[in-house]
Amino acid sequence: MRKNLVSSLPRFAACLLVLATPAFANDSTSPTAREVSPSEWRRQQLAAADKSDEIMQRAQKQPGLLAQYMVMQTNYDSNDQRAFRLIFGQYLSWFQTWIGDYDGARKSFSIAQPVQPDDGPSPLTGSYRARPADEVILELAHGRKAIFFNEAHSAPITRTLTVELLARLRQEGFNTFAAETLYVGDKDLQKRGYAIAKSGFYVSEPIYGEMVRTALRLGYKVVAYDAENAGVGDPREKEGAATLAQLFKHDPNTRLVVNAGFAHIQKSGKYLGGSSMVEFFEKDTGIDPLAIEQTMLIQHSRADQDHPYYLAASQAAHPPHPYVYVTDAGKPWTLKPNLYDVSVFFPPQTIVDGRPDWIGLDGTRVSYAVGSEACRGQFPCMIEARYANEGDDAIAADRVVLNVIDPNTPISERVLTNQGSAVSRLSLYPGTYRVSAIDRQGRVVTSRNVEISANGEASTKGRSP
Repeated sequence: MRKNLVSSLPRFAACLLVLATPAFANDSTSPTAREVSPSEWRRQQLAAADKSDEIMQRAQKQPGLLAQYMVMQTNYDSNDQRAFRLIFGQYLSWFQTWIGDYDGARKSFSIAQPVQPDDGPSPLTGSYRARPADEVILELAHGRKAIFFNEAHSAPITRTLTVELLARLRQEGFNTFAAETLYVGDKDLQKRGYAIAKSGFYVSEPIYGEMVRTALRLGYKVVAYDAENAGVGDPREKEGAATLAQLFKHDPNTRLVVNAGFAHIQKSGKYLGGSSMVEFFEKDTGIDPLAIEQTMLIQHSRADQDHPYYLAASQAAHPPHPYVYVTDAGKPWTLKPNLYDVSVFFPPQTIVDGRPDWIGLDGTRVSYAVGSEACRGQFPCMIEARYANEGDDAIAADRVVLNVIDPNTPISERVLTNQGSAVSRLSLYPGTYRVSAIDRQGRVVTSRNVEISANGEASTKGRSP
């Protein structure tokens, strides 16, 4: 993703997903459903994309993340035009992930995954069995020089497995981590040890921030690779691949872990009319990377958007955490033969206190209850936890928005349509944090240092107004 997110790339990214992805064929906003011509539908979407860019640019001038989100949500709520909601819903979903409203993000933007001609046969009809994805990926990664994970930018559940695997991949000998979101301009990232908002676009989401933080803590060389001014299609894919290839030219002992979006990691076939980054990477280096697909077999906001294989697998016996299918001989199953080496299934989520269970990162993070008392009557307010040894500019370890809605309040003033709770929970690794409540003007209402034990018990170490 480009550094200037209010330029053309996010618009094109949104439009390409909608206009060129067959997965939208069963969406109620398709041209057929609306009875408009394809050219008119495209015109409406491009106009919506221009409007989305303008709104996001205006939002980013607001003082603080909560105020920025409120501009985005208000504009979404006040415009029910179908093309606008389809395009702007993606933009809104990014901000929703940043404030920790993961279920809201899933409802705002979700790419349907119908059956497609290039799908392989269901793993339930062959000699495959379900196994924990982390175990199988470590086996497949053994001896490899490069491993590429993909993600859906609006669905941070697709980042969780990567975060969980970084330590074990480091033990396996991987030493370099590259992320699409990072900007080349953050020269102090490695020294600082954590990401800030100016480190990258999607990194403002807490789990992505944790991914970068974890890689730095484990001693990975963390690099930016995405081309910031190359446009879309082959120029961007070539430049990103060339940057990654240079790592191996500078150090033949490089072993690389990459986090990228969607089909940048497909290994063959057409991508945006040309070739993917991984295809160029293979040509540049001669390295056959392990390509792990994580965006297609996830739970969507509506069951009719889920792939039929996902629905069937969810009803069959499977591990309680991300899983894959393999034969007894260890051959992995993939939804898209020749495009990816293995496909990951993420189990349906369970909501606890308004938040999905997967934010616990497979039980490695514990819950810390938060309530409206920290807001001192200032609603909506955002509760966020930062590591006590990091600066105020660090990406929070977790965030959640609290909002007390008076039932007599006019609808026009109920800005946060998905936020109406005075209690929630943060999900945190054991450690010491600075937990702050932030109002809609970006001001700190309360702040306290809290130590979280491994069993979830919390003790307050200090308090400031």
